Amino acid sequence: MPTDDYGQGVPWLENSDKPDLRAGTKGLADALTPRSMMRYSTAAERNATITSPVAGMVAWLDTEMLFTGYDGTAWVVLAAGSQQWTTISLASGYAHDGNSNGTAQYRLVNLFGETSLMFRGGVGITYSSGTPPNSSQINATTLPVNARPATKRTISCACSVIDTTLSSVKLDINSDGTLVLIGIGSTSENPPWVSLNGCFASL
Repeated sequence: MPTDDYGQGVPWLENSDKPDLRAGTKGLADALTPRSMMRYSTAAERNATITSPVAGMVAWLDTEMLFTGYDGTAWVVLAAGSQQWTTISLASGYAHDGNSNGTAQYRLVNLFGETSLMFRGGVGITYSSGTPPNSSQINATTLPVNARPATKRTISCACSVIDTTLSSVKLDINSDGTLVLIGIGSTSENPPWVSLNGCFASL
């Protein structure tokens, strides 16, 4: 049984081959399927189905909304689907649109082959006698499981220079889904707003 002219190993029946509809159609299906965009509900389903992946395989994951590809060693993210911006539910004492930077939001994106968090917007802060509200945790509702890093991620965010000697503060993105500002409130460092624009973190 000969194969295609493109070196992909896709078989086709020659006139001299014994007529066998099942063998012919199954041969095509088995050869073309792993070379197509395969579709799975989750990464777990993909991994359970494709137990011996081959470099170059590509699969879409419905739940994660990710295009993934096997590079010969591991499945990596090739691209993220259309991920909508999600508004961060802020704890009492924090407000959206700090310094007119817009609503504090996040979404999942593909960054250099890794699923990452992208942020935008600004957070206004109201202090009580110099103490940050909610022990510096800005979100009232934790991030969903698919948006939580495996371990803590610490990133730098720009902040107001009013009532502080700082020009940026740290934001801890914790594996439990909490978002905690680090450095505010100590020794009267009370910036009235923090910007999340341009901030990314690998998951």
